[in-house]
Amino acid sequence: MSALSKKGSCSSQLCLALCAFGLALLGDLSQAVPMDDQDYYLQEISNRDHYYSFPYPGEEYFPFTEQPGEEGTIRAAEPEEHPGFKLSRKELKPKKSSKKGKSILETPPDCPPLGLETLKITDFQLHASTAKRYGLGAHRGRLNIQAGVSENDFYDGAWCAGRNDLFQWIEVDARRLTKFTGVITQGRNSLWSSNWVTSYRVLVSNDSHAWTAVRNESGDVIFEGNSEKEIPVLNMLPVPLVARYIRINPRSWFEEGSICMRLEILGCPLPDPNNYYHRRNEMTTTDNLDFKHHNYKEMRQLMKTVNKMCPNITRIYNIGKSHQGLKLYAVEISDNPGEHEVGEPEFRYIAGAHGNEVLGRELILLLMQFMCQEYLAGNPRIVHLIEDTRIHLLPSVNPDGYDKAYKAGSELGGWSLGRWTQDGIDINNNFPDLNSLLWESEDQKKSKRKVPNHHIPIPDWYLSENATVAVETRAIIAWMEKIPFVLGGNLQGGELVVAYPYDMVRSLWKTQDYTPTPDDHVFRWLAYSYASTHRLMTDARRRACHTEDFQKEDGTVNGASWHTVAGSINDFSYLHTNCFELSIYVGCDKYPHESELPEEWENNRESLIVFMEQVHRGIKGIVKDVHGRGIPNAIISVEGVNHDIRTGADGDYWRLLNPGEYVVSVKAEGYTAATKTCEVGYDMGATQCDFTISKTNLARIKEIMRKFGKQPISLSLRRLRQRARQWRQRR
Repeated sequence: MSALSKKGSCSSQLCLALCAFGLALLGDLSQAVPMDDQDYYLQEISNRDHYYSFPYPGEEYFPFTEQPGEEGTIRAAEPEEHPGFKLSRKELKPKKSSKKGKSILETPPDCPPLGLETLKITDFQLHASTAKRYGLGAHRGRLNIQAGVSENDFYDGAWCAGRNDLFQWIEVDARRLTKFTGVITQGRNSLWSSNWVTSYRVLVSNDSHAWTAVRNESGDVIFEGNSEKEIPVLNMLPVPLVARYIRINPRSWFEEGSICMRLEILGCPLPDPNNYYHRRNEMTTTDNLDFKHHNYKEMRQLMKTVNKMCPNITRIYNIGKSHQGLKLYAVEISDNPGEHEVGEPEFRYIAGAHGNEVLGRELILLLMQFMCQEYLAGNPRIVHLIEDTRIHLLPSVNPDGYDKAYKAGSELGGWSLGRWTQDGIDINNNFPDLNSLLWESEDQKKSKRKVPNHHIPIPDWYLSENATVAVETRAIIAWMEKIPFVLGGNLQGGELVVAYPYDMVRSLWKTQDYTPTPDDHVFRWLAYSYASTHRLMTDARRRACHTEDFQKEDGTVNGASWHTVAGSINDFSYLHTNCFELSIYVGCDKYPHESELPEEWENNRESLIVFMEQVHRGIKGIVKDVHGRGIPNAIISVEGVNHDIRTGADGDYWRLLNPGEYVVSVKAEGYTAATKTCEVGYDMGATQCDFTISKTNLARIKEIMRKFGKQPISLSLRRLRQRARQWRQRR
């Protein structure tokens, strides 16, 4: 063997040894880092070369362009669009441009978001030149991401560069060739600081080493960024570019702040049928439904279409009007629409209390289409549910707020545009605070004012015309009082979790504290029934939406332990009516792009059905007198549970309970009390637990006297009259 070949062999062996040593060292280093920090540490190690590819100030710099003809050359997109990315013209509807460029071009984008906000883009696909700390790393540079109150090392509100210079960047790896068309930016979400980027460049690459800047006739395009930290700003690329990587390079920033950004990238992934990774992760649906965002007129038309398809099981009605006079339409689904059937429980879904939380609205519209289609197809599960349940679907509680969000578009409304009613009220927290009345009564046992543990009356001050109560809230309360709902879910957005009452802490000195209801075990089961059947809520591998990791409770949370809220719809429903209500947060993105709706439907479809089926868990029955007549307003008590319910107008009742054996009592004014043991099994279907009670002797006497036109005479008055007669006789 020649010396040269030996030398080459030694060199190759030495290289292999060094590579092995390097990998071992990297492994040891990663083990030395806490588990929570390993991914971030490895990401920073792998990105270190990227930062040093930028020269220090004063050095020459040329890496943003690729030479034509080289491998990996960036090319302009072909004018033909791929048919799989057909876009609604109303999606991402841009505002008119302003002098400061806040805007949003006059034509809608051609491609949907890649998914930074929806978490389709993983943390491993986001890289940055530097970061101030872990909580301000590239993984936090997502559109609309929210910071924790303390803005700590783990959960802050943007990517923030470690230095303020012209050589900072944040990069997205699309993991496949993508036609990039636009960029949406925000500043840092923070209660304590103001940071945003006022201008930036956009660069693209096929290999993350050689970069091409977006250019026009006069050179590199400098895009105008934000002028404050919350309003999203959209900039379209002059010409769509096809590449794998896209990088944002800030050029100027708020002079009293630093380089901080949240962003979303608009782009159309190009078809790649040979890529197993993408085929495996693509979500499709076989349901033939109307997957689009519906404005008020379109929502009403869709309801009519469903009613026309299924006239025998659907009914459209309204529960009132919004501040601007829009009717609050609901759809009833039942085998006898418009009629309460004795012994049949009533269920409700509502959505859109926050007008900008649009996903819940569309899920309810999809649900009514799905149930109609499946009923006509003879799906036994859906047929059984419709025949045994009266279902009410109210998709838009706050249509005025939705209209504002809809006009801005799915990515451009920010975190709060359209959240409140037209008169600035948050419907979700606009109900009477009955918790305080109950707890004050329980704490002051000697108080003359006794408050029942159920059906607590609404305070007089709340009913006055001067009270700050939205007309939409009053309409919902009247609806809740009119119909004997048993179970309900209000669909919200911005998180992936199911929250159950109480939503208000009992202690005056705490903002977060687990505050259970007497039915805590039932509520926890109801929450878990939705979360466990959702495709993502209980997935331990998924990333937290913003700052809270709800995996320790399997995708559920007690509302008060999350953040205290007085006057929530959940607490009011539990304390004022028989209905158990939960808040279901159906997605990280409040207003997902239209192209995301099929996947969101698949994520939630089974959960929506399973949760409705829980209305048939527990006990049910009819409370009658000896003549077989139903007794309304009778009180149903369960031993060991300090919360009662009442019978409806026909004497029927439903009491949600987990499997077990219960001692159940009934009492009604003028009737003798009765008690029996009722057993709840594990199979779906409520246990029948009827009561027949008789009138008390006093009630019978009063009834007889009224029947013959006489009023009962008190004993003391009778004695006085008798003594008077005796005195007259003696004279």
